[in-house]
Amino acid sequence: MGKGMKAGKRPNPNKGMGGGNMQKQLAQVQAMQRKMEEVQAQVEEMTTSATSGGGAVNVTVNGAHQMVAIELKPEIVDPDDIEMLQDLILTATNEALRQMDEIAESEMGKVTGGLNLPF
Repeated sequence: MGKGMKAGKRPNPNKGMGGGNMQKQLAQVQAMQRKMEEVQAQVEEMTTSATSGGGAVNVTVNGAHQMVAIELKPEIVDPDDIEMLQDLILTATNEALRQMDEIAESEMGKVTGGLNLPF
């Protein structure tokens, strides 16, 4: 018999380890997890675009961090200056990915109530 327990007495399930309260919290965490998974799936379907070079390069990415479209204005394609085109593509792509990260963080924040949870 544990220290402080008397014969014939049972521990109160509503005291101590939290019994019912802990189950309620676990259910809330599981519901939040399901909602986060739903939101993550929705975010993966979203897209955002960014431009560089004054709109000469436009890159679209989705929430799964995949580039889904790239548009180049013909005047930006200069065979003698490939390096500039590469830089513009990188700049637009990185900005689109940064925007998508902000969107995902905002959408997840709606579910987590601002808790800083990894997703």
